[in-house]
Amino acid sequence: MDSNIKLIALDMDGTLLTSNQEVSDRTKKAISEALAKDVHVVLSTGRALKTAYRYAEELKLQSYLITANGGQIYTVDKELLDQHTLETEMVDRMWNIGKEIGVHMWLISTDDVFYGEAPDNLHDHEWLKFGCQSDDKEKLDKMVKELSYYNNLELTNSLPTNIEVNPKGVSKANALRFLCERIGITMDEVMACGDSLNDIKMIQEAKIGVAMGNAQEAIKKVANHITDTNDHDGVAKAIEKFVL
Repeated sequence: MDSNIKLIALDMDGTLLTSNQEVSDRTKKAISEALAKDVHVVLSTGRALKTAYRYAEELKLQSYLITANGGQIYTVDKELLDQHTLETEMVDRMWNIGKEIGVHMWLISTDDVFYGEAPDNLHDHEWLKFGCQSDDKEKLDKMVKELSYYNNLELTNSLPTNIEVNPKGVSKANALRFLCERIGITMDEVMACGDSLNDIKMIQEAKIGVAMGNAQEAIKKVANHITDTNDHDGVAKAIEKFVL
């Protein structure tokens, strides 16, 4: 146990959530006990607010949410504190590259999520994140190669089969630093749990960086601790070990 932990940052897919997109009872209990000790529990996800918020409600979280890989930071009352958007021309370019290569794509705007189909006019929205997915590694490699020509982009993933793109400098780690400053704590008082490349920076920079048992190898290499998988209460076990 490390009683210095004041904030727990939790990735959602592959981390907090089981394969059935649920939070296990043991994890709910551990989070509830951490909250009772005045520890901030913050969802730190690649998801948009609209697909993350119900979990914050279900867990009765009390402070903040990091969404779109750090593209937005909200209070639990849905007050927007920070936001970083992609240039619309860049989103258009990425969409066309993806169409050409033949990957499945999605877009997160400040007000909606689009799967498989872009809106008629991209300029009607402000864009937070571009994502694409394929089981064909060659196609993904081609996408990475094409996108790496642009130095204003931050490339990560939330699964080995996808690529996620944010504006350069956007990360869950930077979003956590923003929150630490707001709360009046440091990254030395943070525990972060995750499983994918979009979690790597927060796991590296947190005092306790926890990789899930199902995490990608690169994440396990940089973590201080490897917990159980998302289907075997990995988050609960990490909270019990380091916070409670």
